[in-house]
Amino acid sequence: MTDAHGAQPDGVRIAATADVDERATIRSGTRVWHLAQIREDASVGRDCVIGRGAYVGPGVRLGDNVKLQNHALVYEPAELADGVFVGPAAVLTNDEYPRAVTPEGRLKGGADWTAVGVVVGEGAAIGARAVCVAPVAIGRWALIAAGAVVTRDVPDFALMVGVPARRVGWVGRAGEPLAAKGDGRYVCPRTATEYHEQAGRLTELPPPAG
Repeated sequence: MTDAHGAQPDGVRIAATADVDERATIRSGTRVWHLAQIREDASVGRDCVIGRGAYVGPGVRLGDNVKLQNHALVYEPAELADGVFVGPAAVLTNDEYPRAVTPEGRLKGGADWTAVGVVVGEGAAIGARAVCVAPVAIGRWALIAAGAVVTRDVPDFALMVGVPARRVGWVGRAGEPLAAKGDGRYVCPRTATEYHEQAGRLTELPPPAG
């Protein structure tokens, strides 16, 4: 287990009971806790936290500052950008048409299906026990509520709830619901950052000049 340059990374902490394949890449500052499993050819960025019992599948890509909470399951070929949060027992699937056996009744192997992944944008958060059904893309800074089931792509900053998940509002980078100001404008109650909605998409506005 080395970093991208083939050296042992600094500050990596891996619990003795974790199962990290020697072909995985773990970058500096990352912590891997009790009973977590990181499979072959997975890439984990800097300063990540891989919680107890979490699973990172073969070839999965995690950016920097990613948090996988206890028993989160991230199946290949998922890609998570910097700052993504995956809550306890959340699942990112990879089989569009799941079956244990072929139509002839033979146990399926790796060559009998094509894995499809979930792509999660920067800063997005997936709540506890939520399920993201591949193939879907979760937009930047979106928030998926606990227990939601995502079956369609999610726009940036969307607040998604329910089964199947539907958008019920917008959130900012702080994760709090945005307050409507009228004329398609919203404001974050914590940071005072303003946003504009148009055609079902939300754009973060630059701060006022001066």
